[in-house]
Amino acid sequence: MLDFNKRLTIEDQINAIIDESLVDKNRRKAPRPYLGGSRLGHACERALQFEFAQAPKDQGAGFNGKTLRIFAIGHALEDLAIRWLRQAGFDLRTRKEKSPDSDQYGFSVADGHIRGHVDGIILAAPAAVNLPVPVLWECKTMNARNWRACVKDGVTVSKPVYAAQMALYQAYMEPQIPGISSHPALFTAINKDTAELHHELVPFDADLAQRMSDRGVRILRATRAGELLPRIAASPDFHQCRFCAYAGRCWELNR
Repeated sequence: MLDFNKRLTIEDQINAIIDESLVDKNRRKAPRPYLGGSRLGHACERALQFEFAQAPKDQGAGFNGKTLRIFAIGHALEDLAIRWLRQAGFDLRTRKEKSPDSDQYGFSVADGHIRGHVDGIILAAPAAVNLPVPVLWECKTMNARNWRACVKDGVTVSKPVYAAQMALYQAYMEPQIPGISSHPALFTAINKDTAELHHELVPFDADLAQRMSDRGVRILRATRAGELLPRIAASPDFHQCRFCAYAGRCWELNR
């Protein structure tokens, strides 16, 4: 809550109210009762297990207003990318029907405990672009440093979580969109600082998709059995542990 006894500028007052409303809205969102396909590439299986089990996050570990604003800007930029590609002549579908009220493309397996929603499916491309279709389309926004790393090293090396997501989506979307796993996925990265666009074809990695699917099953089975999966590290000062919303809970356990 705002402390009105403290002298705040108009900027402080407005921003504080905006952020407070964003945090409150996010706090009231119902947790997902499933493992998201976009998360299965996360490095730590125990963190994913806590997430799936809806374990409370550490005190103060929730998203703050600034982070939620960054997420919202990313979603808005992805909407712009869809508009730009369609305007350029790509038949890019984000829903099963053209109606905005129709279902988003996605999949649900393991009795609904593993699900994913794709950014889009490209069914046709301009003649000037050598793009075999149908193609899975995934779009991410990044700051300039991460965007440059993605351009330099490719998404598979620089952002393996995204590569795992695309492989899993191609595998599970094949029954709905025959041929989607036969063609490389198209990955689009937007530089949030400069508006530069990076487009990259990512061949389907069947082995990676199988590993991610097996990982999902392993997390589900361990959680149902009350078993804790191994930590990613041997010490809580490991860099990924220091940024984990479940680090306190995890390292307080003697296993």
